Amino acid sequence: RDKAQWMIAITQYADRLLKDLDSVDYLEKIKTQQRNWIGRSEGVNITYPIHGLETTITVFTTRPDTNFGATFLVVAPDSEFVQKNFESFSDKVAAKMYRDTALKKTNEERLADGRKKSGVATGLFAINHFTQKKMPIYMSDFVIGTFGTGAVVGVPGHDVRDFEFAQAHGIVIVRVVVGPDGDVSPIKNVEQVQEKEGVMIHSDFLNGLDIHRATQVISDYLIEHGWGTREVNYKLRDWLFSRQRYWGEPIPLISCETCGWVPVSNEQLPVTLPDVEKFEPTDSGESPLAMMTDWVNTLCPTCGGSAKRETDTMPNWAGSSWYFLAYAMHTELNAQPADQLPTANYQLLQHWMPVDWYNGGMEHTTLHLLYSRFWNKFLFDRGHVPTSEPYTKRTRHGLILAEDGTKMSKSKGNVVNPDEMVELYGADAVRLFELFMGPFAEPVPWNVNGLIGMRRFLEKVIDVHATVQDTDQQETHEHLRSLHKTIKKVTEDIEAMRFNTAVSALMIFINDVKDSTP
Repeated sequence: RDKAQWMIAITQYADRLLKDLDSVDYLEKIKTQQRNWIGRSEGVNITYPIHGLETTITVFTTRPDTNFGATFLVVAPDSEFVQKNFESFSDKVAAKMYRDTALKKTNEERLADGRKKSGVATGLFAINHFTQKKMPIYMSDFVIGTFGTGAVVGVPGHDVRDFEFAQAHGIVIVRVVVGPDGDVSPIKNVEQVQEKEGVMIHSDFLNGLDIHRATQVISDYLIEHGWGTREVNYKLRDWLFSRQRYWGEPIPLISCETCGWVPVSNEQLPVTLPDVEKFEPTDSGESPLAMMTDWVNTLCPTCGGSAKRETDTMPNWAGSSWYFLAYAMHTELNAQPADQLPTANYQLLQHWMPVDWYNGGMEHTTLHLLYSRFWNKFLFDRGHVPTSEPYTKRTRHGLILAEDGTKMSKSKGNVVNPDEMVELYGADAVRLFELFMGPFAEPVPWNVNGLIGMRRFLEKVIDVHATVQDTDQQETHEHLRSLHKTIKKVTEDIEAMRFNTAVSALMIFINDVKDSTP
């Protein structure tokens, strides 16, 4: 249902979150995840007239060079265009059924690879400025209403997604780019779709230009004729911060009929949760806190009049976005007078921040990393923390998968209980095998035979140690040489998180000692 929600304006930090990735030591895969989630794209908003209507439609495209090959438009079911022009659609019943079904899906479901490109015709047509041809407008769920203008122009000859949609709906496909293969034949197969390079054809004043040069030329042309504007878009959306549930930090805002929304005064922070009997939301979708009238009804911090507390709570991301700062400050929280806490905390943060090296799971290298970087930057701008970036270095560890390579899950019954493994083979063998299984940052399938082998290796270490002691063998030059090579290798590998090869070096060393011991 539609609800008024609190949002955090993370999009205002999108460019800084991108640019500052150049200043930190993150794995390139992690940087790529950050860039893809922010999803910055430069392009043009093109405005087309609608045939028979006194209205227009604006689409965002990163490939205006292919506009001579544009043959249709697609609008998102949740777009502003659909809301404003729904009554002009030719088949409102079919359109409503499709829209209602689409809006029940998540964005991830709508954008999933391999999905059939479904859609319904609106009965409206846009006019292509360059060809003067009428382009049918469809509504389809593969377009997201919150990205760009919520509408895209379809160029099926040079976009795989558009090609799939055109084939599914019998739309004409026009070639306007020749790729390196020199193919100029009609585009009938997806393999012929040229997306990333080539030279323009069938495009009037663009003919013969490389697609990148053509993009600049036609962008200038669109702007000069008043048909378009240059735009920068992001996949990143502002952060939905409201939750209609009991657990979570109460949002410290108060609604006053006279003053509007007013922040709770510093003296009354933190706002704590009251005890409740029912933890379910209300029938109208409000937080269970809404039923706690003694807690909700309060006084306005500004005018002193009657007011009500916000009853939504913060998401779990609120605390996890700054916990590393709390670690650095906690020793002073109860040892300083309240008015001296900000200074004492800042001095501690100057000593401890930024975090030198943050290693964590793969699941936290996108959103948690992005949110905590944003949170830290906001606090830096307010003068509360000493550095703009919270982490100097960011690495990740991979998942331990089931023996068949799938993710371990209780529902699948393929989870390995580490306690049982410790009982059977010993804690040292389990710990060492986890390091030896494969590259630390990659997912690796569990293999009980490998664990058995690690147990045998540790037994060999004990045997070699006992043998050397019993024989009172003197260290030879070769022993010392092998030892120092191993120390160097293990030291370097640990620093580089190549734990599997560090363990392998230890195995080689033990074998060398065993082979040379009488």
